[in-house]
Amino acid sequence: MALFLQFLAQEWILALALVVVAIMLVLHEARKSGPSVSPQQAINLINSEQGVFVDLRDNAEYRQGHIVDTLHIPSSKLVEKMAELGKYKDRPIVLVCKMGQQSSAASKQLRAAGFTRVYRMTGGMMEWSNLQLPVISKS
Repeated sequence: MALFLQFLAQEWILALALVVVAIMLVLHEARKSGPSVSPQQAINLINSEQGVFVDLRDNAEYRQGHIVDTLHIPSSKLVEKMAELGKYKDRPIVLVCKMGQQSSAASKQLRAAGFTRVYRMTGGMMEWSNLQLPVISKS
């Protein structure tokens, strides 16, 4: 630990440059994956502009509980089933996953395919459940 602190003291410019580059990388990746919205903002988008929720979770998680009128496309099959989303190309598409992390990669794929109004729901279904918003269960 002492050597590490000595290194930081002597090479502080190098350490600072590394931190700046790491922050820039994180910000760049976040911007490429599109904007994120809270569950309430997502509901407003869907209701006011006839958008759609797309649930990216696997079948078992989806059956445990999902948002009403959600289109279920597991993230592993997104490329295969992208044609199903064609009718929503000009409408808001809100991507929902378990905790809000898988939706980033899916958002990049949809944006690359020409979808312009793709949003990631922050916190995913965990946040939705924490806010005690309604879900439908398929047993």
